[in-house]
Amino acid sequence: MATQIKLPEVAAGATHAVISSWLVNVGDAVTVGQQLAEIETDKAVVELLAEEAGTILQLIGKPGDEMEVGSTIAMLGAPGESLDTPAEAPAVEAPVVQDIQDAPAPVAAPIATPTEIQTPVPAQQSSSGRVMVSPIARKLAKESGVDISGIQGTGPGGRIVRRDVEAAPTTAPQAQSAETPSASKELASQEYSSTYSTVGHTSMRKAIARRLTESKSTVPHFYLNADCHVDELLLLRKKINESSNVKISVNDLVVRAVAAAFQDVPEANVVWTPDAMIHYESVDVSIAVSTDGGLLTPVLRGVEKRTLSNIAMTITDLAERSRAGKLRQDELEGGSFAITNLGMFGTSSFSAIINPPQSGILAVGEASQRPVVIDGEIAVASVMSVTLSADHRAVDGALAAKWLAAFKARIENPLTMLI
Repeated sequence: MATQIKLPEVAAGATHAVISSWLVNVGDAVTVGQQLAEIETDKAVVELLAEEAGTILQLIGKPGDEMEVGSTIAMLGAPGESLDTPAEAPAVEAPVVQDIQDAPAPVAAPIATPTEIQTPVPAQQSSSGRVMVSPIARKLAKESGVDISGIQGTGPGGRIVRRDVEAAPTTAPQAQSAETPSASKELASQEYSSTYSTVGHTSMRKAIARRLTESKSTVPHFYLNADCHVDELLLLRKKINESSNVKISVNDLVVRAVAAAFQDVPEANVVWTPDAMIHYESVDVSIAVSTDGGLLTPVLRGVEKRTLSNIAMTITDLAERSRAGKLRQDELEGGSFAITNLGMFGTSSFSAIINPPQSGILAVGEASQRPVVIDGEIAVASVMSVTLSADHRAVDGALAAKWLAAFKARIENPLTMLI
């Protein structure tokens, strides 16, 4: 008997998710634990694994379809079994006429029922001559600057659905130069172009915008700055890399110094909740990784127990899988603190926004040679500026200053991190 494969709740509180790609075809035999598909959430692409062995009888959801959690996306049967009756298709919305602007945006149906296929109307218009388009397709077309009148719909009865809009080219008006008669007598005419293209927001970009806006507007940030002398740190890194098969970066040493600072000031390793303060024993740190789709912050757990080489290899692995969209959802959750480093881009210093529910983030700038005063004498030293953003609900100013002083002491005396 055929079994329905339903879209799981791949992220806490998620109501919808997008099928990024199928990794199996109809007729394929699958085993328990085999990867069936890649499901796109707000933060990452999550693997969908088979819970039962069998044969793929039908793939209902198509790549790019946004499906409701709990809806049937495929059918699985016993070896040799065929699908005698079609799987129950997701409900298809009634045709929506073009003058409705504020209708809710349900998920576009991936397949059509027999009744709809037989609808005797032209491919793109209803019997009244109006364009048939789903609400989510209309909304996406408006945001992306797509003219729906020129789109050939591929949905039920020729209706325009989300995938049709995403495949259509965008259009944008080109501004024309204007010149007053008086100005033309004194100034030569100038031609300029303000053409542009419109790119619709991805789920990840929307999630980043929502979370950072929420953080900046609801979390009481305050900031502390410190200049760290890192000549000894750079010298230690050079010596390690001369004899180690695993190359250590400055950022790897910063991560280790953060863990050491939390060991020195464990009362700062906390997270605020409305009902209580959560105190962590392990140092779990998020590492900001820039990807083509936006910023991801995978969590490196138990940093205080890791060697430098293990930290370096794990960060490299997390960064590579972040950019390839291969992170698991659990690798993006948890942690009380984050690190973001823009020093490699030549940024001297900056402030970062806290990633809720974490209580702090350290922004790391470039290590550069600067004039400093040492024992009353002007000298040149390698200086790295860091800025701590802290949640004042969880960490008071004095506690944050104590932690930052501990970090500075560790980073300026790097041998203490290896003992």
